[in-house]
Amino acid sequence: MRESWATSGSDLHLDLGGPGGLRASLTRALREAVRSGRLAPGTRLPSSRSLAADLGVARNTVADAYAELVAEGWLTARQGSGTRVAERVEPTTRRLAAVRRKPAAPARTPERPRHDLRSGRPDVSAFPRSAWLASTRRALTAAPAAAFGYDYDDPLGRPELRRALAGYLARARGVRADPDRIVVCAGFVRALTLLGGLLGGTVAVESHGLWIHRDLLARAGARTVPLPVDDKGADVTALPGTGAKAVLLTPAHQYPTGVPLHPDRRAAVADWARSTGGLVLEDDYDGEFRYDRRSVGALQDLAPERVVYLGTASKSLAPGLRLAWMAVPEPLVDAVLAARRETAETCGALDQLALADFIESGSYDRHLRAMRVRYRRRRDRLVAALAERVPAVRVTGIAAGLHVVLELPPGTEEAALRAAAREGVAVEGLARFRHPESPGAGPDGLVVGYGTPPEHAFAAAVDALCRALAAALGRAAA
Repeated sequence: MRESWATSGSDLHLDLGGPGGLRASLTRALREAVRSGRLAPGTRLPSSRSLAADLGVARNTVADAYAELVAEGWLTARQGSGTRVAERVEPTTRRLAAVRRKPAAPARTPERPRHDLRSGRPDVSAFPRSAWLASTRRALTAAPAAAFGYDYDDPLGRPELRRALAGYLARARGVRADPDRIVVCAGFVRALTLLGGLLGGTVAVESHGLWIHRDLLARAGARTVPLPVDDKGADVTALPGTGAKAVLLTPAHQYPTGVPLHPDRRAAVADWARSTGGLVLEDDYDGEFRYDRRSVGALQDLAPERVVYLGTASKSLAPGLRLAWMAVPEPLVDAVLAARRETAETCGALDQLALADFIESGSYDRHLRAMRVRYRRRRDRLVAALAERVPAVRVTGIAAGLHVVLELPPGTEEAALRAAAREGVAVEGLARFRHPESPGAGPDGLVVGYGTPPEHAFAAAVDALCRALAAALGRAAA
């Protein structure tokens, strides 16, 4: 039976025409496709049978055209490998473009740092590929057909993942929420953007925090006001004087100073939310990673109807998954759903199903336990190296998360950043995280992440950082 164009091999668009018969026209069209670069070197062409069926010509016509182009060197043909564009062929247009482009001063590509010690970045080389692949396979096998279709009727996210998250968050983080109050989002930024559009007015934030979050809230129409941060976390007793109706906090591990919110302040912010009708946005960005004791439970448990709990897979697994979640108070669910339907934004169903299986199979817990061991060892190595080689630097914050804060002598932060850059170390100064309306100059310090470098490169990164700090502080003391 003659093969249909709809069921044949690889698609190949060719314009046949011009002088000569079908064979000459096909040969010319293929040659021009290769010459122009539309068919890249190494590209496998359809079989002669498939292309003949697509074009409605005799198979011998295609076979003869292929043979001619093989003889000319445009194509190669090997038993078992099919017919491919010759690797040595360089498109004429590309050669001409190279000749024409002769800039007087070629643009320099920014050099990547040799050692990335920026905060908030996990070791993506440790992503559990085998376990994730197993979960993906199981999820694909069990997935309903509807998971592959256009389905915007449930903007909360796949029910399988919401059920898995509800169980995990209750067990591991003390979050009280049923699956119908969990919203899956394409990353924490998308979740905060969605909430920012519902808040407006004034939102209180910690005096040190991620500037991206402040910018998102501002673009959504909210004004942010800073709450002072000390060794007990954000001073939430200042909330009544801000006029804010919402507050964004990192209570388990203040970002970036690294201190937890004191129990008295946790109770105080819950009381403030209940008495004023205010809303607390709890950013639990790395709550799974506590090394000196069991992790503090979520603040949400104190006032589940006044706290939006926000979590993400970016630190625990990988940012590239683009998966985050919110446990939303019941009174806010309808407003969140309405805003979500307006954007028609959903997350990839397969990744959601894979994460649901990853959690329910126990792979998520096993991965977190392994990463806690890895990150704790890195933190211990970093702290020990600093104590030995740069004793003037003090490490602050609890043993948790993926970063530490290095307290520097006054007036040395910029010098330390310049020295780090000379050593090829990417690191951030504490001043970068300060709210622009925070009073005073603030302490000098560096925020150093220990998550990003793979295991084989971590020792070199720590060594380069210590050299930079020793040089900067030595010059300052001279």
